[in-house]
Amino acid sequence: MLQKLVIRNYAIIDYLIFEPGKNFNTLTGETGAGKSIILGALSLILGERADTSVLINKTEKCVVEALFDVRNFQSFRAILRENDLDDDEQCIIRREISTGGKSRAFVNDTPVTLHLLNSLTSLLVDLHQQFGHLALEDDRFQMDVIDAIAGNEKLLLEFQEHYREWQRCSQQLQELQHRQEEWQKEADYKQFLYDELAAAAFAEHEIEEAEAAQQKLMHSERILSVLESSVAQLEEGEQPMLVLLKKTLQQLQGIADVVPETQPLALRVSGAYEELKDVAAELGMLRSNIDLDPAGLLKLQDRLDLAYRLLKKHALKTTADLLALQQSLGQELQATQNLSMDIETLRVKKNEVFEQARALAVELSKRRHAVASTFSDRVNERLQWVGMPNSRFAVELSEVKTLQATGQDNVHFLLDANKTGQMLPVYKVASGGELSRIMLCIKSLTAEAMQLPTLIFDEVDTGISGEAARQVGLLLQSLGKHHQIISITHQPQVAAKGSTHFFVYKDITPEGKITTRVKQLNDEERIKAVAQMIGGEAPSEAAFQSARELVA
Repeated sequence: MLQKLVIRNYAIIDYLIFEPGKNFNTLTGETGAGKSIILGALSLILGERADTSVLINKTEKCVVEALFDVRNFQSFRAILRENDLDDDEQCIIRREISTGGKSRAFVNDTPVTLHLLNSLTSLLVDLHQQFGHLALEDDRFQMDVIDAIAGNEKLLLEFQEHYREWQRCSQQLQELQHRQEEWQKEADYKQFLYDELAAAAFAEHEIEEAEAAQQKLMHSERILSVLESSVAQLEEGEQPMLVLLKKTLQQLQGIADVVPETQPLALRVSGAYEELKDVAAELGMLRSNIDLDPAGLLKLQDRLDLAYRLLKKHALKTTADLLALQQSLGQELQATQNLSMDIETLRVKKNEVFEQARALAVELSKRRHAVASTFSDRVNERLQWVGMPNSRFAVELSEVKTLQATGQDNVHFLLDANKTGQMLPVYKVASGGELSRIMLCIKSLTAEAMQLPTLIFDEVDTGISGEAARQVGLLLQSLGKHHQIISITHQPQVAAKGSTHFFVYKDITPEGKITTRVKQLNDEERIKAVAQMIGGEAPSEAAFQSARELVA
């Protein structure tokens, strides 16, 4: 709901504050007083483009600021949060036009683009100076109207939940099938690589251990010769070291009682003897383990040749790398098999969800068809009231080939404006004033069922008078019981039905410049204003009496 509109330095308005009531507000005043200028300023809030031509004072910027009560408008506040804008019970929207022509827009003091501004304010204000045509051209709006009349809100939400799940399943299935196609192109080759590695059956660290064993086998004769020579020199030759060392030890021990200084030396020789004895024993064991096996060397070489070929083929270096590749290929091949099962499972789920969604779509369609004719009759009845007696309105519902977000139907509002016998889309055959009146008739029927923004009608009563104007006033009054309505009117029958009456007029500033002002009228002022709309600047007593009756 619009709580306050503040306009500074726009067209002929130097400064103006407009605070509409929460129900049906009427704006009256002489032609040229500035009613449309106020709407022009409001259109800046709605994202319309502007330049410096709107500046009354070329040395100061133009500022238009609107304050909206959004405490119960949860979907709007959710959009604020999605766009990282401050969320509060009140929303302040401001538009500034600088002296250089630069335009800036703010939502709760945060700069926003005109595109985002328009998206937000279209939820807050429905201006039937420009929006009526677009709404009647919008298939989604027409569907919303029919669903509101049919009471489809809960059923539609249930359908849309299944519809979104069906779309998610369809998208996931498409992605999995694409992935399967891509994997299938390489599956045979990957299977060959995996089989090749599996057939090789390398053990952990096998290549590195085989390389070490190969080195031993290749040098086994020289190694064996060195080991045998070493053992012989220590304990098996003509004068083995161990025998000589043991003899030296015995001699030192023999003179230890005569030369005590030899005792430490004897101990050292004894340690050397024991150490060499151990060395000789270990050399002997190594000698016994050396295997002169040409056949084994050839077998080992074949194994290493296989390993080197696979390492080079895959640009790898170690046994661990080959084993990791084998494991990875195995996982990919298993994933391909699992993917096939996942695709089949998802295909079954998708079909189940689709059938559930289609059943709900059929029920939605039944309800829509059930109310379409009655709704058309009620709109036609109201068209008679608002001065369109030759018009015939109809709702056309057609089935679509595949499900869409609103079900299995397309809806179109059709009109025969002059009894031609040809029904065409409303927006193609109705004039601007007729579009506004048609929208008024439609929204008066959906007022209680649909959440509507602030509705602004700019001279919706143009071209009608008498009873038709009175009926327009009654429809606006009825609509105002559930929504905030602002109507610019020249018809006393309409002005008298407002819950709040504003008078727009021109005034002269202290500087001698003409500016637009707006004033909320009290009861007596309101009766006088309506009387002047009936009888001119100096209304008669009869005009006053008629004004009192209209207001009453």
